[in-house]
Amino acid sequence: MKFAAISITMLSFTRSAAFQTSKAFLRTNVRTVSSTAVRFAEEGQAEVILVGCGAPNRGMGWYHAVQMLEKKCPSASLDFVVEPWFMGDGADSPAGQDFKEFKTEAESKYGTKFAKSLQELPPPAAPRLALISGRTADNPKLLSEAIAHGCKCVYLEKPGAPTVKELEAMSAEAKQAGVEVLMGYNKNVAKYVRKAREFAATVPGSHVTFVTNNAYENTPESLGECFERNSEGMLKNMAIHELALLASFYDVSVDNIAEVIVDKDFSSMQTLKGPSGKSFTDFDKVKFTIKTKNGNEVSVQTDRCGGTDSYAVVTDKSGKEVFRYYMPDDEDKKHVEQLQAKYPTAMPYFFTQDPDYITVKERVAKHTVDGKPAEGIATIEIAVEALKIAEYLVPIFQKELA
Repeated sequence: MKFAAISITMLSFTRSAAFQTSKAFLRTNVRTVSSTAVRFAEEGQAEVILVGCGAPNRGMGWYHAVQMLEKKCPSASLDFVVEPWFMGDGADSPAGQDFKEFKTEAESKYGTKFAKSLQELPPPAAPRLALISGRTADNPKLLSEAIAHGCKCVYLEKPGAPTVKELEAMSAEAKQAGVEVLMGYNKNVAKYVRKAREFAATVPGSHVTFVTNNAYENTPESLGECFERNSEGMLKNMAIHELALLASFYDVSVDNIAEVIVDKDFSSMQTLKGPSGKSFTDFDKVKFTIKTKNGNEVSVQTDRCGGTDSYAVVTDKSGKEVFRYYMPDDEDKKHVEQLQAKYPTAMPYFFTQDPDYITVKERVAKHTVDGKPAEGIATIEIAVEALKIAEYLVPIFQKELA
């Protein structure tokens, strides 16, 4: 997707020292673009490295880039994009050509520097934040590289790592280096989650169900492609946001789970072939309730083919629904329509969660600069617990749905 109808030969970049401008401007570091000074990482901004952009209109990293380049996150300056695949072996693929077009325009319009690896980047010139949005399997290596290249803070996309063991090792490495790792669990700050929790608190004996949907076609071909591309599985991929909510707000942990109740009438597990011809077994939809040892009870419902909405339902003691709040709500739907018109081929879920992606990035970037707490943002410790819950639940569901 183009940012503007401009095509300019890719330009080379060098970094110069910070300088003091007239009183009308902030003190700013500059990079030289064919002898033209382009501002980046002003005072009060984090110097952001996006690691793993992915394909335009498809990759979550690309949408993070769009939001930062359009200055939706005032404390974040997207100065570098690191994209190993599309600047390497994937460069000549159709998606690689789309990426090249995006790269050329981002360089020419915004002065953002692109690189194949973190090793190509200069030392930090401002508080440095790495936003890691690559393949889950690459995250342990990318975190180590981000630490080695001067990052003060890391924004790590869910689930963080393929396994609990790897994520725990990453947490220990970051702690030893004095680098904070915060997670891209945007539903922790979502309006619908907050509204449901607030309403539930006013209803004695209430029960909350978090519902999340994807809009894949309910066909073996569509789901098979989904299963292969998200081979870590539904619970570590799609439903991990809800598991993070449970860990954050309902004291759910593996050690504190008293009972897991699977709704077998709703839930479904399939074995399907992906584009590679290999078979993958995963859940296409699942609904379950967790009861904890200290008396909490909460439910999750997730469906790969359920549409684009996420919402929360509150029921009273009798099981009667007394509250439901959607994402997006009526207030946000106009904004979603505007984004759909602007990026008609992009993934629909980008738009429904757009405000929450902005909130998380802005809070993490501001924290990187001023060190003040990033309110409501999940830590890597929460991510470890969510991943533990996922690994705990998978064999339970497999047994129930076999």
